[in-house]
Amino acid sequence: MPVPTDLVLDLQRRWGYAPPPQILSAALREVFPRRIAVVSSFGAESAVLLHLIAAIEPATPVLFIDTGRHFVETLEYRDRLVAHLGLSGVQSVGPSAEEVARRDADASRAVWDPDGCCAFRKVAPLERALLNFDAWITGRKRFQATTRLDLPVFEVDGVHVKVNPLASWSAADIAAYVAAHDLPPHPLVAQGFASIGCAPCTSVVSAGEEVRAGRWRSFEKTECGIHRPAPTNTLPPTGK
Repeated sequence: MPVPTDLVLDLQRRWGYAPPPQILSAALREVFPRRIAVVSSFGAESAVLLHLIAAIEPATPVLFIDTGRHFVETLEYRDRLVAHLGLSGVQSVGPSAEEVARRDADASRAVWDPDGCCAFRKVAPLERALLNFDAWITGRKRFQATTRLDLPVFEVDGVHVKVNPLASWSAADIAAYVAAHDLPPHPLVAQGFASIGCAPCTSVVSAGEEVRAGRWRSFEKTECGIHRPAPTNTLPPTGK
């Protein structure tokens, strides 16, 4: 059944303006113990959220959507980061071999139908994986794109509560945290990839562009589909 609006409003009032460690501690230990997962792309900024998670509950389920189209560097970085942080709950989810053979046998769908490609490689597998949870955590931030400027910390996502503990953090906040904790960078960041998804749909970002400008270039597409627009029944992200 859909998430009660009052629940999300209450969560936003109680913790929507708290520091990320406090938000995560409340979500993992108090509100949704053993009923919440983290969804991570192991991309350019993923180490920050995962480091925060590891400091609170290193056995937290971390869902990595293995689309079959990731950069090799991303897969290697995932393994390195998991070992570095001591995460013990990482799970890979993705399309079955039969789905891939039926929907994208020649691996060209990303070129002519990126929405359809994301739908079966990312959206459907994640929906199946989240059936066992009441809530999930993302690493989205408001500075990443104009479409995320009003991102709340707590929001309704169908039958789940979605938690965005880093929503208010800036690029400078992220960089400072990485430096303070000496977190290993994704190897593609040094090559100009600011936001890293599947290889066919990710390109280098030029100076002055939004962080996510390199995703799905030449398409009117800004999200893969796992994140729906925030509903209007949550509190605004600023002010109390």
